[in-house]
Amino acid sequence: MATLADIGVAAAINIISALIFLLLFAILRIQPFNDRVYFPKWYLKGLRSNPLNSGAFVSKIVNFDFRSYIRFLNWIPAALHMPEPELIDHAGLDSAVYLRIYLIGIKIFFPIAILSWSILVPVNLTSHGLQLA
Repeated sequence: MATLADIGVAAAINIISALIFLLLFAILRIQPFNDRVYFPKWYLKGLRSNPLNSGAFVSKIVNFDFRSYIRFLNWIPAALHMPEPELIDHAGLDSAVYLRIYLIGIKIFFPIAILSWSILVPVNLTSHGLQLA
């Protein structure tokens, strides 16, 4: 039988690994050598140029603007509150559809998860399927 401590350890491992992947994405996103991966439409529109063509060699690979590391997660609220036509223009139709599906999934499954958790945990506790120690 799984104890509450086992479930807590599994949840902690999953949360820590998710935060590590989010942090890696956010840091790699602001590096100059990944511009073509994360901002391809900006290159097509001419809003960005290739960083490998100008400047010192190290600054072409690593971002030394430390202010950008402080605000590296500011794109999340901006993307969630961006109007859909602007999001389509900025990131493309696939990003807008993905974001819409993601938000609908949160609106549907979060209340269901809370409801099922509030029902299943007491049932497991009373039937000794989940032990507190």
